[in-house]
Amino acid sequence: MKIAVLKETVAGETRVALVPDSVKRLAKKGFAVAVEQGAGMLSGYPDAEYEAAGAEVAPLAPELFRAADAVIKVQPPSLAEVESCREGAVLVALLQPYLRHDLVRQLAARRLAAFALDAIPRTTLAQSMDVLSSMSTIAGYKSVVLAAASLNKFFPMLMTAAGTVRPAKVLVIGAGVAGLMACATAKRLGAAVEAFDVRPVVKEQVLSVGAKFVEVPVEESGEGAGGYAKEMSEEYKRKQGELIAKHIAKSDVVIPTALIPGKRAPLLITEEMVRSMAPGSVIVDVAAEMGGNCALTEPGQTVVKHGVTIIGPDNLPGTVPFHASQMFSKNVEKFLLHLATGDGFKMDMGDEITRGSLITRDGAVVQEMTLKIISEAGGS
Repeated sequence: MKIAVLKETVAGETRVALVPDSVKRLAKKGFAVAVEQGAGMLSGYPDAEYEAAGAEVAPLAPELFRAADAVIKVQPPSLAEVESCREGAVLVALLQPYLRHDLVRQLAARRLAAFALDAIPRTTLAQSMDVLSSMSTIAGYKSVVLAAASLNKFFPMLMTAAGTVRPAKVLVIGAGVAGLMACATAKRLGAAVEAFDVRPVVKEQVLSVGAKFVEVPVEESGEGAGGYAKEMSEEYKRKQGELIAKHIAKSDVVIPTALIPGKRAPLLITEEMVRSMAPGSVIVDVAAEMGGNCALTEPGQTVVKHGVTIIGPDNLPGTVPFHASQMFSKNVEKFLLHLATGDGFKMDMGDEITRGSLITRDGAVVQEMTLKIISEAGGS
């Protein structure tokens, strides 16, 4: 089976889907890997390393599309890229299938077997393939680095001849993978860290990384399917807003990371909450790509509103491309070795990972959640 690794075409994307180490291991398992010329340059992996790993390095993407049995990407393909794939080929990438309905329909029309890396079920078996967790780890780390660079204060407590410098106060909203890494990173830098999450079950994890857990005094759990958060009741949202407002007002840095699968990021930080923060404070909205948790976030931009710097990064993993590519590649490698051999993909719908991540096949949308969401939205 011939795998094609393409150079990313989305503006600002610096990652590559497979790095040379993964190519070497896949080649030993019988996969033939072709890499588009320059695909790894922005992430620190030159063509020569791919050639040394056993890959064919080719200059033209269209030729790779036509020759490949499976196309591997990071970002969702453009509509033109989908049309370039030969009918019946396999596509593996982040696809955002719950939101990008037109793309899903085109993948089906092209009769591609399209696997969404962002739809891999979060189960014990799939941990080594969990791209979202890997990239969230990077996002949580980098959000704190950006905050520290933008804040007008030190993070740690310092004892100096000029007096004591109190530690910065950091509030992390959402204690998933990104939130926990943000807590741990901020704590390592010496900040006083608090974290809020709608899921009481994460309290122990928050405490384990040295942060305090902020709880809404309502007996309602936000634990959803697959470990994700779910939407909460109106009463919970009201009390949540009051609690968050109280803690935001005394925070130097706020890092919201809350996401709900298939939906816009929930609005948790109002303009009035931003106004309550001290001048020079910082918000790094990790959920900016999905619309943002802050009402004043401008995705892809850094703005100052009411004296508060609001950073809306649109691709935090892409700012650490060497390790982001390394982690992404390892996940993809494990995914491929689980679902395929050198002779092709097994397409075993009895396998939970195949069933969860295979979005389209043989001209139809086959993943249950994607089909349900598109149907409810009025698609077909």
